Parts: sequence; structure tokens; C-alpha cells
Amino acid sequence: MREPRGELDARYSSEGATAPDWAEVAALLGAAELFWISTVRPDGRPHVTPLPAVWTDGALHFATGPAERKALNLAQNPQVVLTTGTNTWAAGYDVVVEGEAVRVADDGRLRELAAAWEAKYGSFWHYEVRDGFFHHGAGHALVQAVAPRTVFGFGKGEPFSQTRWRFD
Repeated sequence: MREPRGELDARYSSEGATAPDWAEVAALLGAAELFWISTVRPDGRPHVTPLPAVWTDGALHFATGPAERKALNLAQNPQVVLTTGTNTWAAGYDVVVEGEAVRVADDGRLRELAAAWEAKYGSFWHYEVRDGFFHHGAGHALVQAVAPRTVFGFGKGEPFSQTRWRFD
């Protein structure tokens, strides 16, 4: 993946604001514990729910049970938005990742991701891997990867900023 260059939108940014380096934004994605995923229901209505995710190898990865609403939505429309940040106005940085969810089913890759999940979130998130799924207790989950197509960053507080990174 090539590193994108951020484009600051002066219309929504304070004077003197600058676009962060992509490496800073990728570090925020890697450290974030909670994301909000937005998917589209088959009837066109939006669906938003919180979930943990792991940033590795240039993509966000999340898990979902095959019968969960987000998995059913993704089967019809794989376009997603994942959002993370803070719920404050005058401090912090929000990041919005747009892209397509693609299933990860290779057991070798899933084992790498399972190790990343446990390293980030602790032993509660210990997954066994077999047959292209994460297994946890009696349940199993699909794993999805979202390589960014476009990322938006919103700096809050002085200086306020809005930056866009494109990956095409």
C-alpha cells in the first residue's frame, strides 16, 4: 500500500492548521479500542453498531457472527464506514474510514489476526481458528478486512482541521 498524502480542507479548518502525516493517523487507528461501523440494510436504511477492530497491514479488521445484522447487510452491500475518535468537541481527533469489507478466510492469515486481537484486547478475545472462521466458545465469526479507499480526519480544538486521504 502506498502512503497517501493528506489534503487539508481550508473551508473547515482553522487558520494555521496542517494535515497530519498518514503515519500519525495510522497510529491512531492502531491504538483505537472502539469503532462504530455503518452498513446499509437491504431496504436502504442505515445500521450503525460499535465493535472492536484491529489495524494491521494497511486495513481495519473486524469480526461478526454470520447471523448478525452487520453480516447480513454486508452480504448485500460490502461498502462500509468505520469511525473512531473521541466524544469531545474541543480536543481529540476523529477518523472516518470508507471502504469495502472483504472476507478473510485463509486460516494462516486468521491465526495472525487472532494473535493481533489477543495482543490488543487481552485474553477475553482469544480466538481459535479453523475452517475459515474465528471460534470463541460455542460461536464462530466471519472476519472482514477494510482497506481504506478514503479516510477523513477531524482535528478538534484549536486548531480545528479537516483532512482527506485518498488511496486510489
